[in-house]
Amino acid sequence: MNRKRPEPVQIVKQRRDAALKALVEGVPYIQFLGITFERHGDELTALLAYDDKLIGNPMLPALHGGVTAAFLETAAIIELSWSYLWEDIENGKIDPATISPLHLPRLPKTIDFTVDYLRSGLPRDAYARARVNRSGRRYASVHVEAWQDNRTRMFAQATGHFLMPPRSEA
Repeated sequence: MNRKRPEPVQIVKQRRDAALKALVEGVPYIQFLGITFERHGDELTALLAYDDKLIGNPMLPALHGGVTAAFLETAAIIELSWSYLWEDIENGKIDPATISPLHLPRLPKTIDFTVDYLRSGLPRDAYARARVNRSGRRYASVHVEAWQDNRTRMFAQATGHFLMPPRSEA
C-alpha cells in the first residue's frame, strides 16, 4: 500500500502563516491600529501594540474605548474567519497561495457586539483571545477576552454574533 508522504512541518507552517498574514493584511484598519496575530497551531492570540494614537484620555492615560472595542471585534472576526479557513486549508479545499490581500474570502458580518469594560486599558501592549462558542452555516457566536500584563486580570471582554458568509464564496 502506497501512502502519500506527509509534507515537512516547515512547509505546513509556512502555508498556514502565509494564509493568516494575507487575511490580516487584507483589512487596512487592522494595520492602522497596529494589530498583529500570533499563531500556535490553530490558536490565535491578537496583539495590540501600544501607540500614543490609541490613548483616549491623556489625563489617566487610558486606551480609547473605541480602540478597545475595535480590537476585540477584530480578534473575534479573524478568529472566526481563521476557524473556517483552517478547515478548508487543511482539507485542501483552499490553496493558501490564492489568498492575498486583494483576493480575500468574505469575512463574517457583525450582527451585534457587546463589550464589557472591566477596567481602564493601560498605556501598554494588549492581548486578546477569541473563542468560537457556536458556528453554523449562517450564524456564529464568539466570546473574546483582553488583558495586558496578567491574563487573569482582563481589562475588557466581549460577546458577538456574526452572520457567516456562504461557504461557496469563502
